Amino acid sequence: MADQWGFDTLKVRAGYNPTKHNQSVAVPIYQTTSFELGDVARARRLNAFAESGFVYSRLSNPTTDVLEQRIAALDGAAAAVAVGSGMAAITFSLLNTAEGGGRILTTAQLYGGTVNSFKKIYPKFGVEIDVVENADDPQSFENAIKEDTRGIFVESISNPNAVVADLEAIAAIAHAHNIPLIVDNTFATPYLLNPIRFGADVVVYSLTKALSGHGNIIGGLIVESGKFDWANGKFPQFEETDYTLKSLEGSERSILDVFPQSPFTARIRSIFVNYFGPNLSPFDAYLALLGIETLSERVSKQVETTEALVRYLEQHELVAWVKYPSAKNSPYKALAEKYLPNGSGSVLTFGYKGTVEQVETLIDSTKLFSYQANLGDARSLIINVAATTHRELTETEQRTADISPETIRLSIGLEDPADLIADLEQAFAEAQSICCK
Repeated sequence: MADQWGFDTLKVRAGYNPTKHNQSVAVPIYQTTSFELGDVARARRLNAFAESGFVYSRLSNPTTDVLEQRIAALDGAAAAVAVGSGMAAITFSLLNTAEGGGRILTTAQLYGGTVNSFKKIYPKFGVEIDVVENADDPQSFENAIKEDTRGIFVESISNPNAVVADLEAIAAIAHAHNIPLIVDNTFATPYLLNPIRFGADVVVYSLTKALSGHGNIIGGLIVESGKFDWANGKFPQFEETDYTLKSLEGSERSILDVFPQSPFTARIRSIFVNYFGPNLSPFDAYLALLGIETLSERVSKQVETTEALVRYLEQHELVAWVKYPSAKNSPYKALAEKYLPNGSGSVLTFGYKGTVEQVETLIDSTKLFSYQANLGDARSLIINVAATTHRELTETEQRTADISPETIRLSIGLEDPADLIADLEQAFAEAQSICCK
């Protein structure tokens, strides 16, 4: 029956059966380290994956399991695994794909921390990162694929400038080369965009942002479509047998043997989550579930308010430009209409016609907008990205990513749009006043 439910039903019901949890209406918080195994025979079945159940909360937990099932249902996915942050979700997804050496193809339109991690971490693990020349041209992806390219990674809506990726075209190119498309869908959430419907094989989220929506947890999610052929010869790590995957009869098996429908997330859980230890706590999973219950209502209002802010900023004499898919000069209107019919998210950037000092004064003068590095919050946020969220990029990398010193990013929350506009208006006035001192 659940496979016939609509999005709003899934977001409050999927993955949970009260009869299995003492009839509790709310998902209980299983704040426990480990679980009783029952007897030796059951422990043997659990360890051989002949019976499903919980052993130790570093691997899995009933509260977190509901979260994973719920997000998988919202994405129309085979499975999901929760981890300790959005960066962990990206890191484990890419290392799981290119383990043993290989290349990941990506764009310059990414979160600054992601870009910096590509420089500082991945080469030391034998994984090289290639950046396409023109992220707006799918042919650039085709041209940049090499023999040892093992995957393509993009943000569906980029941070910070809301560039919309042509997922269907990029997925077709990836699949023609027998490699997966991995999509960071944090800005969109599954409410605004389902990347799997357009060919994505793996989807990652920063659970910290709009999915939970209240700025009170750090978490990440990895979701897999279950459709990619990990046995196509390019990913031997999925075909390796392991004694820890032995059957009840003692035969060693591969992750594909044991989890044929969801090998990608199963391998992340059994290796990266198990041995690196970045599990999401059950309490954080509980908070995330509460946030997801109001996902569509929150995001719908945030999109509506964002559109109002875009119109206001486009007409302001002190604004040089506005970057958002529905902005009047945006080159991404057609892609947004195709992929994002419910709206393009709650994050926009604009350029202030002034000095860096005036940009800083504008930020310091806001009273409703919070100056912080998060986004997707119920509260509206403001930040100067070149000096904060993307400060890890060199000046050349910032120019390539189209991030200038006057770039201001807004993440729109749930406040009254008139109050947000009034706050920006008085902040503009304060910033402008310093030009004459």
